Amino acid sequence: MARYTGPKSKIARKFKEPIFGPDRALDKKPYPPGQHGINKKRAKQSEYAVQLSEKQKAKYTYGLLERQFENLFHKAARRKGITGENLLKLLEARLDNVVFRLAVAKSRPAARQLVIHKHILVNGSIVNIPSYILKPGDEVSVREKSKSLEVINDSLSSRMKSFPWLQWNTNDKSGRFIDFPERDQIPENIKEQLIVELYSK
Repeated sequence: MARYTGPKSKIARKFKEPIFGPDRALDKKPYPPGQHGINKKRAKQSEYAVQLSEKQKAKYTYGLLERQFENLFHKAARRKGITGENLLKLLEARLDNVVFRLAVAKSRPAARQLVIHKHILVNGSIVNIPSYILKPGDEVSVREKSKSLEVINDSLSSRMKSFPWLQWNTNDKSGRFIDFPERDQIPENIKEQLIVELYSK
């Protein structure tokens, strides 16, 4: 399955945010990459450049390629409500993201791998499509024969956060997607209105 496999630290430094998780390179060099690094004088960004940068940040954060992201945006635009918020809600409802939010995996790429390798069930059936959009009430669980996997147990043992739109049952290693999150519940630092403006050009 196509996915971004390039240097993650450079992308994180470009946006000055740990969008792929904790990053030592970003901690040591909290400035954009490039030959001149921190001393490079950058011209003021155009409106288009700012909007494009925000779209790229969202795309890298959730691990989507260009065509996937554009298709999801158009799907969000067809839904009732605010397009930018709808986009983030759909991104949060992706199966790989929910597996990550439930702490079954330590990162979205790791969650995507678990899904592709058929370790995850949705409503009792194997779903190996990371982009699968969950519906309110859907149950996400770890496949019975996968519950002993070290990578899953290690991730769950370090579980720190919980999210109001998700429910987790430790004993069964299963969770429930209660509903689409409200915008103020989503922790990602993304200015979704800039993305809407970009696609509206």
